[in-house]
Amino acid sequence: MLSDPVWQLILVCALATFATRILPFVALSKQADHPLILHLGRYLPPAVMLILVIYALRDFSPLTAGWQLNMGDNGLPLILASLLVAGMHVWRHNALLSIVLGTVAYMVMVQLGWSV
Repeated sequence: MLSDPVWQLILVCALATFATRILPFVALSKQADHPLILHLGRYLPPAVMLILVIYALRDFSPLTAGWQLNMGDNGLPLILASLLVAGMHVWRHNALLSIVLGTVAYMVMVQLGWSV
């Protein structure tokens, strides 16, 4: 079974993915107290999250041409899910919980056809 080329490809890809994830930790293990590493560890995760938020909302216009709240096909779900994520993060300070709840809420609203 493992001699099948597909399984070999999957194994190589899995090992390559694992190696690229673990390599920075191994390579920088002796530099953990370096000021640059501490600075990156503190500011890089929020910066990446901000980039993801900007990317996710890049095509969304909160106001229509008539200065009304955008309640189009995905307007209401995007507004509500974004507010849920922000509120959960302020309340619980848990990024994973905020992201998961916001994603689930958005997908449920879109699948149920929530729009005005």
